[in-house]
Amino acid sequence: MFAGTGSDVGKSIVAAAFCRIFKQDGYNPAPFKAQNMALNSYATPEGFEIGRAQAVQAEAAGIPCHTDMNPLLLKPQSDHTSQVILHGKPIGNKNAYDYWRRGTSDIDYRREVCEAFDRLASRYNPIVMEGAGSISEINLRDTDLVNLPMARHAHADVILVGDIDRGGVFASVYGSIALQSPEDRSLIKGIIINKFRGDMRLFDEGRKMLEDICGVPVLGVIPYYKDIYIEEEDSVALAQKSMQAERGKVNVAVVMLRHLSNYTDFDALERDPRVHLFYTNNTEDIKKADIIILPGTKSTLHDLYELRRNGCAQAIVRAHREGAAVLGICGGYQMMGIEVLDPDHVEGDIERLPGLGLLPTTTTMNGDKQTRQVTCQYGGGYEIHQGETRPIGDAKPSPLLRLDDGREDGYLIDRKCMGTYVHGILDNAPFVDFLLEPFKDKIAEGNAPFGYAAFKEEQYDKLAAHVRHYVDMEQIYKILTDHD
Repeated sequence: MFAGTGSDVGKSIVAAAFCRIFKQDGYNPAPFKAQNMALNSYATPEGFEIGRAQAVQAEAAGIPCHTDMNPLLLKPQSDHTSQVILHGKPIGNKNAYDYWRRGTSDIDYRREVCEAFDRLASRYNPIVMEGAGSISEINLRDTDLVNLPMARHAHADVILVGDIDRGGVFASVYGSIALQSPEDRSLIKGIIINKFRGDMRLFDEGRKMLEDICGVPVLGVIPYYKDIYIEEEDSVALAQKSMQAERGKVNVAVVMLRHLSNYTDFDALERDPRVHLFYTNNTEDIKKADIIILPGTKSTLHDLYELRRNGCAQAIVRAHREGAAVLGICGGYQMMGIEVLDPDHVEGDIERLPGLGLLPTTTTMNGDKQTRQVTCQYGGGYEIHQGETRPIGDAKPSPLLRLDDGREDGYLIDRKCMGTYVHGILDNAPFVDFLLEPFKDKIAEGNAPFGYAAFKEEQYDKLAAHVRHYVDMEQIYKILTDHD
């Protein structure tokens, strides 16, 4: 188990690295995180929903993702409530206080996640487990499903990951270990210091000091990297990306929504040398874009209301009128229509809002969540959405995608106005070519199309090589061998 001194210390990326390392070394690894809290999710081949981080780790391990890899997923809907996804299916919305008071539920979540682990462990070896947040939230110890209690069930060796980049790494590592019970402390077999910047030799003494005060070996100090691209679980840095339009490229603006989800939809496009992609909710930046993408959202009506309030809705319509293309994905597709209805209050208190009016469609929210992997004329993707979208009034169907199972998806006005429910559609080079074609005159010579699948495989290998170089793999394998 890779556990952390806090959130965003790099547990997910380190776990992905070891999934690839163990695969390279001839093992059959699989990832596992008992409980995940994230808006970024993914549909398994069976059509169930899990956290995107575990799907990425499974891809690094070279295996299909499965709900047993992330049996419990919480998708925040507000500061106090989350949708609870158990074994890939939504079971309702829970208030945070009630959720953490386990006695208020008739579901034994601990048993459910432990049984999922046991099923996974019967099929794969080793299991690369990931903790959540900090392992030292002692006020939640009795209800913790994902950190040391899960490690106890799995008889897992725990490696503590600390982030030196944020400062205070000595206190956070020592404190995280010191606050454990003697039984849990004995499970912690090593420390990895992550995101180091500067001359590694300057930390030699610090490494020895940590080992002395913690009584646990430091297994590696991993430097910060800038040239390896792995899909991230958190969207913290999206707004910091460059917003300046660039010559010789097609400028693509992804509209920043408060409840933006599945932002990994744009990772492939961001790496495409023909494209300059940026995230914004600034009306002046929207004017600079050749293509505007309305992304997925966990709360379509609230984000649509906010787009109208901050002027972005009007700016998008005006930019389209002046020649920009607009693509809506999932919730963004719903917003592009004439109206969005929520008569049963699936999302909240707003029952109806006018959409952007770019597509002749109406969307009605309902409680049934659609989750499935799909293939179409451009390649593959996946659906995760609530609500049904159909042509309004006398409007005729005009599907953007024809799915291999016979269904039709989305709506196409022309090459500059379209929407789809399919996440991951932009991972497919033929669809990206279709999207960029109206702006081909803007693309500088020498900027060739981009193969995302091969790129991702290359990045997993680069990540594995980076971690191998700075971590004592001999000691890691010794820990696993001694455990056995």
